[in-house]
Amino acid sequence: MPSVNRAEKLQQMQMSFAAHIRNPDAAPAPSDVEDRRMQIYRELFFNNISKYLASNFPVLKKIYSDADWQKLARDFYTEHRAHTPLFPELPKEFLRYVQEQRVDRAGDPPFLLELAHYEWVELALTLDSREIDELEADPQGDLLQGVPLLSPLAWPLAYTFPVHRIGPEFQPEKAPAEPTRLLVYRNRKDQVKFMQINPVTWLLLEKLQAGEHSGQDILLAIAADIGHADSHAVLEHGKQLLQDLWQREVILGTRP
Repeated sequence: MPSVNRAEKLQQMQMSFAAHIRNPDAAPAPSDVEDRRMQIYRELFFNNISKYLASNFPVLKKIYSDADWQKLARDFYTEHRAHTPLFPELPKEFLRYVQEQRVDRAGDPPFLLELAHYEWVELALTLDSREIDELEADPQGDLLQGVPLLSPLAWPLAYTFPVHRIGPEFQPEKAPAEPTRLLVYRNRKDQVKFMQINPVTWLLLEKLQAGEHSGQDILLAIAADIGHADSHAVLEHGKQLLQDLWQREVILGTRP
């Protein structure tokens, strides 16, 4: 029984210690720890979180004043309960916090969630354990007659705000009428690339994700979708687009 009591006491002490570190204003410090020592822990834990967030969300950090950034980091640190103990997953936890908990707070820009997601994507693709060559494909296959295979590390994304342009000098208050369509992908050199795409390329990538139809059938379907009467022109332009995506390693080839 005494050992159980000691275990319970240790657990209570740890919980008290952690609660104070997380939110010093709401949770008192353990009575048996010198405040000078607690201050070291308070600063160390929070500063590590704040600096790590700043390194992964550099644009977001720049559009906030130092005081407001510290407030944002502190709110996350205090309010969010992480789903994982892995430090590299911290940016995803921050994104989850912004999406699920931090809604319409004074001082936050209207594009906060989208910009945070855009900045998180690069890290997510960098850490993705999948490799391009895990997907079996014929790299020299005919992209029109064959079934083009899209890389699993190619992500078409759409945002209401032009997130790729946002910075200290450009902070739109309202979203434009047209969404911003981007393609983010990782190549065989493990480089993460970003490119803005038009609605037709977006439609092509969307249809390629199914991995079921030939390039020619997809392009003819797109011609019908957009009401383009000259199917020959669509095929010619589409062939060049498919070839460009293949050279970028967005398309890996065709189904064997």
